Amino acid sequence: MSALFPATSYGWLALLVAYLLGSIPFGLVLGFLVGGVDIRKQGSGNIGATNVGRALGRPWAITAFFLDCAKGWAPAYFFPHWLEHSGESFWGLRALCGFAAVCGHVWPIYLGFRGGKGVATLCGAVVAVDPVVFLGGGAVWLVTLLLTRYVGLSSMLMGLSFPFLSAWRLVGEDYAKEVIWGTALLSALVFVRHRANIGRMLAGTEPKAGRK
Repeated sequence: MSALFPATSYGWLALLVAYLLGSIPFGLVLGFLVGGVDIRKQGSGNIGATNVGRALGRPWAITAFFLDCAKGWAPAYFFPHWLEHSGESFWGLRALCGFAAVCGHVWPIYLGFRGGKGVATLCGAVVAVDPVVFLGGGAVWLVTLLLTRYVGLSSMLMGLSFPFLSAWRLVGEDYAKEVIWGTALLSALVFVRHRANIGRMLAGTEPKAGRK
């Protein structure tokens, strides 16, 4: 797992910038710019796309989702290319930059470390690592949602599927371990941020998709 950690100061700087980019609260910004509202005081109080939809409508929810997705994808995709000759592990840095961006969304420095659940940013990071792994996880999300109507459970199982899908996709590749560990870290973040959902599902109080 040592290859996951940056080997140079440039690598650590890349992680810091990825975190700061991930910390940009696009949902909150859209709430102020479009509707003049603080979405933290609307609906669930979350800064993510779902709550943006409650406050501003579906088109703005889609906009927030893609912006949050982009801030996970951009550092994970571009930073390893820019530092390719710096001595950093390309795939290790790719996975860690995605992880740092998701941490930024979950614990944003600009909002006192109180952020969202990070699912959209996670999706962007995984797309940067391997679009096929993302599509496989997306299929898990969709099937789970159709069977259970629980969005939180769908997101958790999607996250759980990513390291297993990575292991299947990259069997025999010399960088497989870095990607598997990286996607496992991302998966762990999903579970950490859905602790309340797990409790509500066990108690039978978790709302289902399509129901008020």
